[in-house]
Amino acid sequence: MLSRIFGRNVHPIERAVRVVLGLGLIGLAVSGVTPWGYLGVIPLVTGLVGNCPLYGLLGFSTCPVSR
Repeated sequence: MLSRIFGRNVHPIERAVRVVLGLGLIGLAVSGVTPWGYLGVIPLVTGLVGNCPLYGLLGFSTCPVSR
């Protein structure tokens, strides 16, 4: 079960989008626009790691299957 939760489950393109979105949100927070921008840490980390815990809990994956 742990391998299902912690395995890679995010598509490479989605990972890139998450990293860019996370950095953008953090940039808004650092520049003082909104403190809510620090929530950008979540998509940044999930994009860098390639794993979304919510996807794992729901049994969902956007990562292509390699067989």
